[in-house]
Amino acid sequence: MKTSTDFLNDCVKVQEERGAEYEGNGKERSFDKVANVFNEKTGYNLKGFHIALILQDLKDVRMFSSDRYHEDSLLDSISYASIKAELVHTYYNPK
Repeated sequence: MKTSTDFLNDCVKVQEERGAEYEGNGKERSFDKVANVFNEKTGYNLKGFHIALILQDLKDVRMFSSDRYHEDSLLDSISYASIKAELVHTYYNPK
């Protein structure tokens, strides 16, 4: 049986893999970039943590809209939640 810490450890691995793949530094953080592009197109003022929330919601909707287990959606949802927490913390504590 997989525990909560097993999921967290798997998320660390996935985030490190994505970071190496997309950013080359082990830390994928395109959320602020996505927010900036969206804001330019729409005139809104979203932040990176809003994008992480939207993506977390997307994964949750996909996961709960069908009666099947999809571990990738669980891992992505947990990852987006942790990235959102980091971005919110950084936004309100910019030191």
